[in-house]
Amino acid sequence: MPRAVAPTEQPPDTVSPRADARPAGERRPGTVLRSDRTMVRFDDVTRRFGDTTAVDRLDLDIREGEFFALLGPSGCGKTTLLRMLAGFERPDAGRILLAGEDIAAVPPWRRPVNMMFQSYALFPHLTVAGNIAFGLKQDRLPKAEIAARIAEMLRLVRLEGLGGRKPHQLSGGQRQRVALARALAKHPKVLLLDEPLAALDKKLREETQFELMALQERLATTFVVVTHDQEEAMTMADRIGVMNHGRLAQVGTPSEIYEQPRSRWVAGFIGDVNFIEGTVAAADAGGVTITDPGGRRFRAAGPTTAGIGDRVTLAVRPEKLVVATGTAASATAEPAPDNTVTGKVGDIAYLGDMSLYKVRLDDGTLLKASVTNARRRTEQGIDWDDMVRLSFPPDAAVVLTE
Repeated sequence: MPRAVAPTEQPPDTVSPRADARPAGERRPGTVLRSDRTMVRFDDVTRRFGDTTAVDRLDLDIREGEFFALLGPSGCGKTTLLRMLAGFERPDAGRILLAGEDIAAVPPWRRPVNMMFQSYALFPHLTVAGNIAFGLKQDRLPKAEIAARIAEMLRLVRLEGLGGRKPHQLSGGQRQRVALARALAKHPKVLLLDEPLAALDKKLREETQFELMALQERLATTFVVVTHDQEEAMTMADRIGVMNHGRLAQVGTPSEIYEQPRSRWVAGFIGDVNFIEGTVAAADAGGVTITDPGGRRFRAAGPTTAGIGDRVTLAVRPEKLVVATGTAASATAEPAPDNTVTGKVGDIAYLGDMSLYKVRLDDGTLLKASVTNARRRTEQGIDWDDMVRLSFPPDAAVVLTE
């Protein structure tokens, strides 16, 4: 992780965002239509560390005013990408453009970018107000403007009255807000957040996600967050870039990434999923019919590049499966309808708001189905070793060819 800037060093410099900056991309209902202007562009960017390629010929556009998440497992290159944008790393090849300007030769403290580190990197000997004011003092802003900016930031992050405290006198959530206020105090064009909520407990992390979303909408500043937490990215981001081995596996809105993954890897990384292997037996304008090794037939709606005879994988999310018990799950002599299988409940996970059932089919295939707990779990009528029938509609399945 990058170290904190010591009080004797020159801090990052920023400029105020455009007055007409607006949020970009898909956003929550009721908000303004977002700009399509590009704020950040990675153009064929590569970064190597010895024999390891951390970022491999990557292309990415991030829009002005967008909340963008870089999501992926450890070592996928997402933090390296963020550090190159901040200026702490330099690409071995390619260009990084900020508002259309190539920033390769611009040092970190001259870029209109600020970074909030995972460790927060607060100065322990300074008060909350002193931490927020640090960069502003280095820029030699007038005292009245610094005081006004501090008051503005304290209101923004809801820390009014705590300006005189030291970091050790604050809770983890309050320290996180101080770090955020310090990063925003200089009005950067782009705010970079490296695992910003990792140090918080689950409940506080969930609350802070919505606070960050509301704050970003209010400021209309471009936020770029790095996280390995899928739920965090899905909750906060307008768009997500899913990274794997230094490359972007897919870029899209949370709903696109979840509902229409482009590969088996993306489907498996984002949320929980069932995979059904099979061969395309029929194809038409409405979708394809697939037969698995056990002779079961599955119908998937929607366009696909797969043709008859191709080996494909069906991806079906557990919540898309309908679970039937009793006589509906009893075996019959007639073939089961398409997208319908019967199996035995092998395990149950009670998760409070939902229950997850692991169902073993006759051939050993394991499928997972989740059911919302509208009633107590003991009233669900499903128990270990029960026979159940699972089914799903054709539009719930995604055909994967990669």
